[in-house]
Amino acid sequence: VLPSGRNIYASDPLGIPSRSSYSHGCKIADKFVQSYLQENGDWPKSTIIDLWCSSTLRTSGEEFSMALSLLGAKPIWTDGTEKVSGIEILPIALLDKPRVDVTLRVSGFFRDAFPQLISLVDSAAIAVMKLDEPSDMNPAGATIDGSKHRVFGSKPGAYGAGLQAMIDERLWNNKEDLSEAYLSWGSYAYGSDVDGIEARKAFENRLSGVEAIVQNQDNREHDILDSDDYYQFEGGAAAAVKTLQGRDRPIYHNDHSRPENPIIRTLEEEIGRVVRSRVVNPKWIDGVKRHGYKGAFEMAATLDYLFAFSATTGAVANHHFDLVYVAFIENEENRQFIVENNRPAFDEIIDRFQEAIDRGLWVPKSNSAQNLLKNL
Repeated sequence: VLPSGRNIYASDPLGIPSRSSYSHGCKIADKFVQSYLQENGDWPKSTIIDLWCSSTLRTSGEEFSMALSLLGAKPIWTDGTEKVSGIEILPIALLDKPRVDVTLRVSGFFRDAFPQLISLVDSAAIAVMKLDEPSDMNPAGATIDGSKHRVFGSKPGAYGAGLQAMIDERLWNNKEDLSEAYLSWGSYAYGSDVDGIEARKAFENRLSGVEAIVQNQDNREHDILDSDDYYQFEGGAAAAVKTLQGRDRPIYHNDHSRPENPIIRTLEEEIGRVVRSRVVNPKWIDGVKRHGYKGAFEMAATLDYLFAFSATTGAVANHHFDLVYVAFIENEENRQFIVENNRPAFDEIIDRFQEAIDRGLWVPKSNSAQNLLKNL
């Protein structure tokens, strides 16, 4: 309702997903499945996908469309309009791959902005579970006697994934502690007939069968090491899956900033790409130096997020920490910039490097690194 003609709005929720975003979402789903097949030798049977409000608004629902495509479903648009009126479950004969049993972990803002999308995908998942199809083509069909919940998020009125305070305040001893925070914070079920009921056991059951963790990124205005949300959602899911299954599962951080050519990357590949192209790039470091104390803060925050990914996923290699250490600390000019412009940020950087060593997350390549850190 826009009575004054001046009120701003981002989009019409009833027009999500758009026809073009569904087409792009199908392309992303196909590329993901093919990539998983090539790397693991079999089709993915079950996956968890993070859905955020901001990216849904920017893309008109590409990630949501990816989830629908994996389920083997498509939106129904009202004739002559772009309004979505329902969901059609595609016959298995029309699909060129098995269905994937999809679990969605939605952000708090997505939950608030798009309840109709939650109802749509919940209805689609239930319909897929009820189909009389072979289990190798429809893994969800084998779970019909179990929990039907497929959409989970934080408690009504709460936001985030519960890991930020744990990492910032060093309130954890092992990965199980981080898993517990993620599970307790995000185990509220949403759907067409539920609105944030506590469903810890159901969420654990879903994560116990997950074979891949998926996070999509639709733009290049930021990256995974300048926001805590990525490690909270991706890393939290990875910690929970490792704790529940006793093994690591592949984590995908997909790039579809160019809709015509989405790129499927593992989290390890994405972290390596970001560390080399941005974090230790002299052009970026020289750029943040122009911003004084805020530039030093951004350097410290970047290391915090790298550390958090290491703690939750194990996807950060020794050489990633080595590269950042050389760029931020061993480089005397850069070190002096941080000290002079933001001493608290410098202290935080030193403490974080030392914590990474103490927790066994980083074994420095340089024998002198530990001595230098202690002296500083």
